[in-house]
Amino acid sequence: MRERQDSNTNIRLNKFLAESGVCSRREADRLIAGGQVSVDGKTADMGMKVNPSQTICVRGKKILHAERPVILAVNKPRGIVCTEEKREKKNIIRFLDYPARITYIGRLDKDSEGLLLMTNQGEIINKIMRAGNRHEKEYEVTVDRPVTERFLAGMAGGVPILDTVTRECKAEQIGKYKFRIVLTQGLNRQIRRMCEYFGYEVKTLKRTRIMNIRLGNLKVGAYRELTKEETKELYRLIKDSSNETVIE
Repeated sequence: MRERQDSNTNIRLNKFLAESGVCSRREADRLIAGGQVSVDGKTADMGMKVNPSQTICVRGKKILHAERPVILAVNKPRGIVCTEEKREKKNIIRFLDYPARITYIGRLDKDSEGLLLMTNQGEIINKIMRAGNRHEKEYEVTVDRPVTERFLAGMAGGVPILDTVTRECKAEQIGKYKFRIVLTQGLNRQIRRMCEYFGYEVKTLKRTRIMNIRLGNLKVGAYRELTKEETKELYRLIKDSSNETVIE
């Protein structure tokens, strides 16, 4: 866990933006290079250091340095959209109305529900979600036809979708129309597309685990902060993970 920054400490601008939950350091560099970041009213330079007491803005919006690291476990309801787009009335930021600026770690599509992690620590987002880091995400899925051993074997063995073949994964039956699947990648609407390949339609899709964090009995629409034990283990698991895209 990071220590609180002293107001007289100079830190790199991209690190400041990442720790403030704005974005990853890499994306911060893009914003700076694009002239979208200012410090005390002047366009920021690449590699510059800043003091958290200075006025730092991204696209004209003042950014406050995060006083305390926050990671939330959220039980996202169906119908809520993982976006920061203000024109979307049902966006997750507006829905939670959390008192500090936070963003989501990986999306759940509008029709899906369950565990969503949100944080003000931009540096950890890619470490958790990059497919190359192979971190597990677990889901419970209900489909429109009886689950068969052949279907599960096909899902687990790799499915041709989106001009690629999905990574081998774990899949097991937990009901006549229900199965559990553990993925280590996150292609666009991956589980739905995988099921469609075998002629199945997803009726409900709920994420129940991200790495060591479990949804448990958290009520739909509610959130909680991770425990110290969960946070410590999460940071241990991502310690050697990459922020960058990993070419396999």
